[in-house]
Amino acid sequence: MKLPLNISDFGLIRRENYLYVDKTRYIEELEEAGRYLFFIRPRRFGKSLFLSMLDHYYDINRSTEFEELFGDLYIGKKPTETKNSYLIWKLNFSALDTSTSDGLKESFDERILDSLILFFKHYQEIFPNKNDIIYELKSASSTRKLGILFTEVAEIGYKVYVIIDEYDHFANDIIAMGDGEFYRGIIRASGFVRDFYEALKIGTQGIIDRIFITGITPIMLDDMTSGFNITSNITMLETVNEMLGFTHREVERILDNFFEVGDREKILIELKKYYNGYSFNKKVTERLFNPNMVLYFFKEMQLTGEYPEKLIDDNVKMDYGRLNRLISNKANQHTLEAIIKEEKIVANVVSKFSFDQMYDEEYFVSLLFYLGLLTIDKKIRTRLFLKIPNFVIKTIFWETFDRKLRERYQLKLSVNELHEAIEMIAYDGELEVYFEFINNNILQVLSNRDLIQFDEKYLKMILVTYLSLANVYKISSEREVEGGYIDILLEKDIRYPDVKYEWLWELKYLKKSERNQLGRIKKEGLAQLKRYAESDKFNDKENLKKALIIFIGKDEYEILTL
Repeated sequence: MKLPLNISDFGLIRRENYLYVDKTRYIEELEEAGRYLFFIRPRRFGKSLFLSMLDHYYDINRSTEFEELFGDLYIGKKPTETKNSYLIWKLNFSALDTSTSDGLKESFDERILDSLILFFKHYQEIFPNKNDIIYELKSASSTRKLGILFTEVAEIGYKVYVIIDEYDHFANDIIAMGDGEFYRGIIRASGFVRDFYEALKIGTQGIIDRIFITGITPIMLDDMTSGFNITSNITMLETVNEMLGFTHREVERILDNFFEVGDREKILIELKKYYNGYSFNKKVTERLFNPNMVLYFFKEMQLTGEYPEKLIDDNVKMDYGRLNRLISNKANQHTLEAIIKEEKIVANVVSKFSFDQMYDEEYFVSLLFYLGLLTIDKKIRTRLFLKIPNFVIKTIFWETFDRKLRERYQLKLSVNELHEAIEMIAYDGELEVYFEFINNNILQVLSNRDLIQFDEKYLKMILVTYLSLANVYKISSEREVEGGYIDILLEKDIRYPDVKYEWLWELKYLKKSERNQLGRIKKEGLAQLKRYAESDKFNDKENLKKALIIFIGKDEYEILTL
């Protein structure tokens, strides 16, 4: 069995014996949920493959393929009455020209035209006059094109299922550029995007029987509510929480197919730390794995026989690059730093918000949730806690924080010196060089604004950020053990099995005016370290070192090791 990394064609996957994690039971859930559905998930979370599965299931032209494609799957054994009963019109609005308004309109129109040409060619036996229809489409406006579609379908008596992927891709690019006027122009009452969706709504009066729309944010749909107010947003429904992404059990089944018994448990532990943690409903307890990242991990192991050197595909990492653009304003920067410091935030996930609200904290945090950078942790009474889902996403936050510090202070850090300092921690058990590097290159250049918020957590955020850049350790902050919460835990990363030392760090911060408390702080800190080290979780650690690091202001520090 082959791994379908970056393959989203359901038919190809099924015919050529690629791994397929069966999500077909959710067809029943969707039919129960409504006819016009809107569903959001982060990038690379399996949306396109799921839409391709819907296409193959409902397409009237694929009825002879049903047994081959679905026979051994859930829905093949329990098909609904609507199987193979629709004409499928597929649209994908990614990769449009967003350089100018005219360029976007032209590429938007071309995408609609191309999709309709494919539609009529695919159903040419139903539309024997397809060449005349295509000729007419080429000279028609976007809304007129939809009118032609509706007229032709009405004459033959069939119904259409509209599937729209990446509905918001071009809008997110414009938003990331910060061009509010450009964005408003495409969705205002006379904007061509709004015109398209208003025409689509008209088609639901007898021609379009079902619509399924996916994307990564609700922003554009909310801004067009008055013109397209027919969809049900099922993004956070409990019944579809596991519709995309891999569950723990599904990952175990994949492991059964590809790895020996002795390796499975070890690999699963690593996968949980790196790629697990997603939840899109406040009631569920099942945490989901990012499917693309899991398949990437397995694919790299297949190719090399070793754990992947990089934990995330470069193409996927680029998808998160928009985070850097979204924190161009100070308010969002402060919110981001607060999230990194606390590794969580209390906020409600807003299901609808517009472009003009995006820089308010509540809406910005919701945007991070939809992008997959935050996920639901738990609800306590009236408060909803969001957290960073896993280690890989933490590294993206840390890299973003590093980038902002470098931009703010024009830092010119020697990557070689930083890596050498971290290697001394890992292979020689020496901390001094790393802390000298941090002190001289970062702490000494902090502004007065930074010093106002400088505390133990801000210090920890800086230390962890620059430790992460070398990829030597798996870093945990506030790891819970029997004796409390460890400030920083540095564990071996599977990619560097020759690392000798693992570490427990306890951080303390005193203002210069609090120097007289140093003796007490040392005593308490060393006692905490001893208590943490006695945890059962560290019984198998052969070279676990412990260090108490005390900072007095930003200029002085002292390191005590056990």
